[in-house]
Amino acid sequence: MKYYILFGPPGAGKGTHAGALAQKYNLKHISTGELLRAEIAAGTELGREAKSLIDKGALVPDSVVEGMIETAFDTIKNVEGFLLDGFPRNLSQASDLDAILAKRGEEVTAVVALMISDETIRTRIKGRAIIEGRADDASDETISNRIKTYHAQTEPLIEYYKKAGKYYECNADLGTIEDNRNRVLALVESIGK
Repeated sequence: MKYYILFGPPGAGKGTHAGALAQKYNLKHISTGELLRAEIAAGTELGREAKSLIDKGALVPDSVVEGMIETAFDTIKNVEGFLLDGFPRNLSQASDLDAILAKRGEEVTAVVALMISDETIRTRIKGRAIIEGRADDASDETISNRIKTYHAQTEPLIEYYKKAGKYYECNADLGTIEDNRNRVLALVESIGK
């Protein structure tokens, strides 16, 4: 089983390119946001716990998100592996993921990093806010906070996965969506060899 992490700052194109990667390599794309929404819609115990936290404006704790990911690993069949999008977001989650996989006798296959500049993050998030009507993404303050959080909490994962020899980076700052998709697919193709 393969376990890929789709990594990068907000607006790098993780959601945009995940479908193509999942289809080409028969991977199940696991977006933590989508998992949460599905658990809440299904009314599961995890979903009810998550909903009560979200309704109070609180963050869903790592243990809840990790429980959902483990459930997905246990229940999803007929795939070659998984493509994690939005997890891990910090060093603690990366360590927890290693432990979850170790229990299965598995490990992270590779981290596929889509890297863009802070300027591109701002442009893409503002564009996405307009296209998708996401008011939460429209303000400069919100975007600046997301960039700061990424640099402070998520960016340290680069070094963590480089040390493990699992980090592969692709410049997603240039060209069209199709150009970037081709670079991402070529990068994953090179990892598999």
